[in-house]
Amino acid sequence: MSVVHRLTAGWLVDHLSFINQCGYEIRDSSAHPGGVSCNTSVTSTEDCHSTSTFAATLSSSDGPAFGPGDAIETEGKTAKMRYVFREEFFDISKPHIAAAPEEQLCQGCPEVNFFCCCCCLVILQKRKRKCVFNQGELDALEYHSRVRKLIWEGTLHLVQEGLKSGFLHHATAKLSCRKNNVPQHIACGLAELCEMAKQFPSVSESDHQAVHVLEDETSHPEQDLLSCVTENSSNCAKIIVLMGQKYLVPPKSSFLLSDISCLQPLLNYKKKYDVIVIDPPWENKSVKRSNRYSHLSLWQIKQIPVPALAAPNCLVVTWVTNRQKHLRFVKDELYPHWSVKTLAEWHWVKITRAGEFVLPLDSLHKKPYEVLVLGRVQGGGKEALRKSEGVLPIPEHQLIVSIPCSLHSHKPPLAAVLAEFIKPDVECLELFARNLQPGWTSWGNEVLKFQHIDYFTLLQNE
Repeated sequence: MSVVHRLTAGWLVDHLSFINQCGYEIRDSSAHPGGVSCNTSVTSTEDCHSTSTFAATLSSSDGPAFGPGDAIETEGKTAKMRYVFREEFFDISKPHIAAAPEEQLCQGCPEVNFFCCCCCLVILQKRKRKCVFNQGELDALEYHSRVRKLIWEGTLHLVQEGLKSGFLHHATAKLSCRKNNVPQHIACGLAELCEMAKQFPSVSESDHQAVHVLEDETSHPEQDLLSCVTENSSNCAKIIVLMGQKYLVPPKSSFLLSDISCLQPLLNYKKKYDVIVIDPPWENKSVKRSNRYSHLSLWQIKQIPVPALAAPNCLVVTWVTNRQKHLRFVKDELYPHWSVKTLAEWHWVKITRAGEFVLPLDSLHKKPYEVLVLGRVQGGGKEALRKSEGVLPIPEHQLIVSIPCSLHSHKPPLAAVLAEFIKPDVECLELFARNLQPGWTSWGNEVLKFQHIDYFTLLQNE
């Protein structure tokens, strides 16, 4: 299961396990002549005439139940080929920057360090006129002093449980040689494709389908994926091809590949969502320097049509950087603009396989945690009240502790941790997504990025 331990403080989550429970098991009909299978869908003319086609059904009994699945057997045997996410991407065995011994999670004293942090803040405020720290950095230190004890103590309890159960291991503090095999640069031109799509001839909405359903043994041009929501409604995973690159699409998932200027197909999809998770491309200096991805201004983020997408009482979850400017913007401007009431601030805490913070907790630069702001859409009358019945209230503070993926901006799954606060079978949407999830609609200009087949390993099961 993706939730390894649930305590009062929050959850210890296995991100890798969640990905591998999404249903990437492939059945190869060519291995057994006469076998029947669900074949892959190809969205370009390349590979359309592949002699080997595949089917995917759910592979793990721990995974989500999408129905009985179509078990396919030939002479009492089923040829299975299962894709699993490459374990190397979660092989975080040592901290990125090691903390001093007295600051390490299982040895330090939270009260003493918390006191030192507050003292450090006072000193820095007195030295402000000497230009040691700017106001933004002082604000971040003040925020850290408020949440530090909660993060330290909650993480400590969850790590201790992880060590007891064997999910975490002190002995794994050595770097694995497998890191040498991790592909550093996997081709991804999705954002560029979305930019090019603006030059495509416009298609009349009355002449164009609102939903493109992935079918077996069919070929579709890239424009179909860029102009409407693509849906895999089957119990089988699909492989699609874009610009010669293969991507895995999990069962019961849908997505729109576009940038923020082409959101109309998502609105045409005519679904209202009970959960909306947003991971905006926040503007900051490091993003500008690295040119790693395009960013949006605060004004542009406010233009995202969340009110048009949200069902009554919709739970809205926004990932926020540790810049206090962004946190204040979400709580004081963005959520009120969307008629969303702020309910809670949660934190995602990143640890190694040995249970250490990936960065010193009191680092003056990057922190080993990120913030999530949770809120609910206001209004909705009786329907909103009905949707809130039998659902637990959102706790003001919770931790999601996990070993992070080494791929930039690959956030941990929220489906499992949100399950106790929402009704089953609700409609869920992720905005600015870079991967897909069963049961969710995902949108972004790199929405298939981490579905690239090179991020997965193919296992052959007899």
